[in-house]
Amino acid sequence: MLDEEHSSLPQNSSDDNIYTLGRIGEHNTVIVGLPAGFMGTSTAAWAASKMQATFSSIRFGLMVGIGGGVQSSKNDIRLGDVVVSQPSNGHGGVIQYDFGKTTPDKFERTGFLNSPPIVLLSAVANLRANYDLGGKILYHLTQLSCQPLFARENAGPDVLYRADYNHERPGTGDCEECKTDFIEQRQPRGDDFVIHYGTIASGNQVVRDATTRDRLSKDFGGVLCFEMEAAGLMNHFPCLVVRSICDYADSHKNKSWQPYAAATAAAYA
Repeated sequence: MLDEEHSSLPQNSSDDNIYTLGRIGEHNTVIVGLPAGFMGTSTAAWAASKMQATFSSIRFGLMVGIGGGVQSSKNDIRLGDVVVSQPSNGHGGVIQYDFGKTTPDKFERTGFLNSPPIVLLSAVANLRANYDLGGKILYHLTQLSCQPLFARENAGPDVLYRADYNHERPGTGDCEECKTDFIEQRQPRGDDFVIHYGTIASGNQVVRDATTRDRLSKDFGGVLCFEMEAAGLMNHFPCLVVRSICDYADSHKNKSWQPYAAATAAAYA
């Protein structure tokens, strides 16, 4: 996604991150990924802190990746759609759903995560208003989709099961034995992905249960997706979170849509 790639620079021996340096438009850019096999808010915070120490002039960041979507009557979220963190319903754009205290009656969330920087929210508003920029997003996605791994047609069907129906074969990655009677009937939609703006739920626990997904979304006034890193950044590293939907955070989740979802998130960013 870089317009130009730059040579690597020396870094502190205590910094274990591996960086890709380059330029996007007129902006010098540093790209870093989390270590393979590691996830969660603390891992993201660790990687960001090392990056800030090595590149002290960084102004802000984009946290780009995949997440589990929350379909609702208000938000017709499909696999491959993009979700962008934006202040909504009294939240700053990202909430940490597993940080708080347990009382006799319920779990109470404590603390508040910062909103994305105003400069990034202004850029989001400009992108929403500028239809020409939408063409640029599709251009980048087309470039990525030339590689079979990221092609939408290789992701498989987009199927959402009813929240009260669990996967027939726990531990397996396909739904060949799941009953079609429990598939949610949704209006057909074209192949183009849709961009949604609102609250992203972040935490250290994988959400793989539709009942839990819907309960948490209701508790927080409507969540668009779940992920596992952003909460570690928002109060320490000014950033905008961009996630693409690779599953529905239910027992049927698998990895078949992850490559295409990663491509749509990268194309937006």
